[in-house]
Amino acid sequence: MQKPKLKPTIHQTFVIVPNPNDKSGDYDFAAILEESRRLETQGQVEKACDLRYQAFQRLVDLLPEDHSELELEWEDEHTRDAMMLINFSSIDHFLVGDFEMCAAMLEMLLELDSEDHLEATTRLAYAYLALEEYDLYDEIINDISDRYADKTILALWCDFRRNGVLSEGYLRRLKTRFSHFYEEFMADQHPIDEFYLTEIEKEKPSRRALARELWLQTEHLWKLFPDFVEALRQTRG
Repeated sequence: MQKPKLKPTIHQTFVIVPNPNDKSGDYDFAAILEESRRLETQGQVEKACDLRYQAFQRLVDLLPEDHSELELEWEDEHTRDAMMLINFSSIDHFLVGDFEMCAAMLEMLLELDSEDHLEATTRLAYAYLALEEYDLYDEIINDISDRYADKTILALWCDFRRNGVLSEGYLRRLKTRFSHFYEEFMADQHPIDEFYLTEIEKEKPSRRALARELWLQTEHLWKLFPDFVEALRQTRG
């Protein structure tokens, strides 16, 4: 197997250059992404996850053992596809509750993409809280913008995980500034209906649709840690 090479750029970043003699397709990250999506649409989710994880492992083998100072070039399409594979594989692990692997992948992604084009920091914060890694959570939470509902929900969950109570200040912020998100967490049903599917594909989805998306992206957390949502729902009224 002829592995790709890492090539430095004038921007002090690196690009992954495919080897023209490699016919295996093992490092064709764009094709792997496309194939994993095709498998998902056919209902073969486990195969799609395995495909992404195997590609992630091959990517790790390409990098030097100490890659903390190695920044990959986001503007290079092939290199960007490789980073997207790390991101999607981290989501796979996040959704099945493997928060340690998810966190490790996201930490690696943030080393390779310090500008965080894929907003890995937000998912990493959820993973740290699930793992009760509060010091690590504290190190990154301020990297998440206040304009995102995630930050308020994370702050509420963090206080609840640490102290067993909901912060009145963050709860008030959720109810007022992010009222659609609060109402979504209060709801008994979160249907993936025509409204949601139409809205979420728009260039600027409605806040109601974004609130539904956030719930769906984190729903497995609240099944694993139901006491948080139960406490939230007791604030209704």
